[in-house]
Amino acid sequence: MPRGGDAAVEASEHLLGPPPPRGGDGSSLGMVMVSTGVAVLGSFAFGVAIGYSAPAEAGISRDLQLTLSEYSVFGSIITVGAMIGAVVSGQIADVAGRKGAMRASALVSVVGWLAIYFAQSASSLDFGRFCTGLGVGVFSYVVPVFIAEIAPKALRGGLTALNPLMIGTGLSVTYIVGTVVSWRMLAMAGLAPCIILIAGLFFIPESPRWLAKVGRQKEFEIALQRLRGRDADVSLEAAEIKDFIETIDKLPKAGIQDLFSRSYIGPVIIGAGLMVFQQFAGINGILFYASETFVSAGFDSGNLGTILMACIQLPLTTLGALLMDRSGRKPLLLVSSEIKLGQHEHF
Repeated sequence: MPRGGDAAVEASEHLLGPPPPRGGDGSSLGMVMVSTGVAVLGSFAFGVAIGYSAPAEAGISRDLQLTLSEYSVFGSIITVGAMIGAVVSGQIADVAGRKGAMRASALVSVVGWLAIYFAQSASSLDFGRFCTGLGVGVFSYVVPVFIAEIAPKALRGGLTALNPLMIGTGLSVTYIVGTVVSWRMLAMAGLAPCIILIAGLFFIPESPRWLAKVGRQKEFEIALQRLRGRDADVSLEAAEIKDFIETIDKLPKAGIQDLFSRSYIGPVIIGAGLMVFQQFAGINGILFYASETFVSAGFDSGNLGTILMACIQLPLTTLGALLMDRSGRKPLLLVSSEIKLGQHEHF
C-alpha cells in the first residue's frame, strides 16, 4: 500500500497526466519539443512550396491560359527567390534573431501565397512564386540552425533530422492534396503552416546562443531556463555557451578569400560540389513538373503519378532521417548516387 506522499503523486499524475520527458541531466524536454515542432513548420512550408507547381499545372494553365513557357517560368522562378533568400538568410538571422528570421520568412511566404491565390495573370503568379522562394531560402538555413541551438547535445542529431523529414512530408502532402482540390485552394492550404508558425513563435523562446552572442544576458538566462525546465540547473551549460561565444569572438574574422586558401579549398570544393552536382541530377525538374511529366510518359492522368511519388518519397525520406546518425552521411550519399546512376542508365 503506498505511503501518503506516494498516493498524492499518483493522484496528481492521474489528474494531470504523465510528467514531460526529461533529458539525461533531469532537464525537461517539453519546451524543446514544442519549439522544434513550431520551427519545423517552416520545413513543412518549404516542402509545400516546392511541391505546389506539379499538381497545380493543369489547372493554372487551363484557367489562366498560360503557354508552356509561361508556366515553366512560374515553376522555376522559385529557385531564383530561394537563392537570394539563402544568401541573405545568415545576415537576417544574425540581426533579427532566429525567431525574427523565421517570422520574416513566413510573412514573405504569406504574401507569395496570397499573390498566387488572387492571380489573374502570369506576372502575379511569378511574383507570388518568387516570394515563396525567398521564404524557403531563409527557412532552409534558419530552421536547422535554430533547432541545433536549442536542443540538448544528446538529441541534437535526431531533432535536426526532422528538418529534411518535414520538407519531404510537406512535398508529399501537397502532391496528394493537390489531386483533390483546385490550385487556388491548394495555395490557401500553403498559407496554413506559415500562419501557424507565426502564431507559434509568440509562445517559444529565442535561441539562447543568439541571445548570448548579441549580449542580451538576462534574456539568455530566461530562454535557457525555459528550454531546460524550471528545476534544471543550467549554470554549467550557460557557462559553456558563454565560453564558446567568447572563443569565437577572439578568432580572426574570416573573409571570402579565406575559402580559397590551401587549408580550406579542398573541403569547400567537396561541400559545394555535393550541393551543386546533386542539382544536375534533375530532381527539381521532376518535382516542379511531375504531373505533366507522368502524362507525357503515358499515364492517363498526372494525379496517379504524383500520388505514387508521394507514397514512395515519404517513407524513403523517413528512412534517410532515421539512418543519418546511424550509418553516417557518406554511405547514404553513395547509395543515393548509385540509385540515380542506375535510373539514368535505365532510361
